[in-house]
Amino acid sequence: MNQPNEDKTLMNGVAAGHEASLRLLYERFGALVFRNACQVLGSTSEAEDAVQDVFVQIWRTADRYDPTRSKLITWVMLISRRMLIDRLRRRMIRPPIGALDETLGVPAPQTTYASASDPELMEHFTKVRRRMVELPELQRDVIDLVYIKGFSLQEVAEQRNMPVGTVKSALSRGLQRLREKFGIEAAG
Repeated sequence: MNQPNEDKTLMNGVAAGHEASLRLLYERFGALVFRNACQVLGSTSEAEDAVQDVFVQIWRTADRYDPTRSKLITWVMLISRRMLIDRLRRRMIRPPIGALDETLGVPAPQTTYASASDPELMEHFTKVRRRMVELPELQRDVIDLVYIKGFSLQEVAEQRNMPVGTVKSALSRGLQRLREKFGIEAAG
């Protein structure tokens, strides 16, 4: 089998949600995307988050890969480049977290998971939500859905149409970043 056919078969497997195909894709290109993200972003933790976002995007758009138009490495790096540029643009226009708190106020926490009658717990959720604006979108969404709205990891995976492992990883990285940057511990 020649390389374009192998690449197309691999991407068909990724599009079909086969974890083995996604793992193989990551093994082939993960280190390259990570090195590129480190160079562009200058932060290992942000590069790790970016790599995860890139592979989620590749997984979501795998059915669009056409080996007659480009090599797989070119397609992967094009997606990576676009996402890294978007991340840099967001970084440049994002106001400091304090300015958001003063200008927009704190969003009201959802009460499906936490009891509104527990002021200490509600204060904790308010603090977490304030700090979550610093997280990448996927991590922010997963933390919101799991810890604030009370969905299970499986429910979040189904809602977002992604593997449970990706949801777990986003949750873990997001919580770790909150702990490192802000000293916030997860509830529950």
